Amino acid sequence: MIEITILAVMLLAALAVGLLLRRRDGKVRARAFATRTRSDIENGSARADLLASVGVTGTGPAVLHFSADWCGPCAAVRRVVADVTGQLAESPQPPLDIEIDIDAEPVLAKELNVLSLPTTFVFDSEGRERFRISGVPKVTDLRSALEPLTVAA
Repeated sequence: MIEITILAVMLLAALAVGLLLRRRDGKVRARAFATRTRSDIENGSARADLLASVGVTGTGPAVLHFSADWCGPCAAVRRVVADVTGQLAESPQPPLDIEIDIDAEPVLAKELNVLSLPTTFVFDSEGRERFRISGVPKVTDLRSALEPLTVAA
C-alpha cells in the first residue's frame, strides 16, 4: 500500500511540474528593452546583419517563426501566422511572414536564443524585437501584438 501511495504522490508531483513548465506555452511575451552597452551594440550589428539576411530589414513589421520539417506544432504556427498576416495585409504597413528552417539557419537561431520549436518573434518597423512566443500562438494574441505595429508612423 505504501508503494502505491508513493507512486501516486510522484505522479501528482510530475503533473504539477509539467503544468508549471507548459503554462507559458503559446503566450505572447513582450521584449523588455534594457540599457544597451557597447558590446550589445557591437553584437546588435551582427544580429541585424543576420536578421537582414533572412528578410527582417526594418522597413516594416515582421513575424519571424522558426520551424523544421520534423516539428509537428510548426504546421499550426504556419497557419496562425498566415491567417493573421493575411488579415493585416491591407494595413498601412502590412507585416511580413518569414519562416526559417532552424536546421538551415542555426547561427541565427543561436543568436536569437531559440531553445525550442516552434518559436515566433514579432519585430517592429525598425527591426527591434517586440514579442517572443514559444509554442503555438493564439490568433487573437498574435493579432493584438501585431496590429499596433502595422499603423503608419
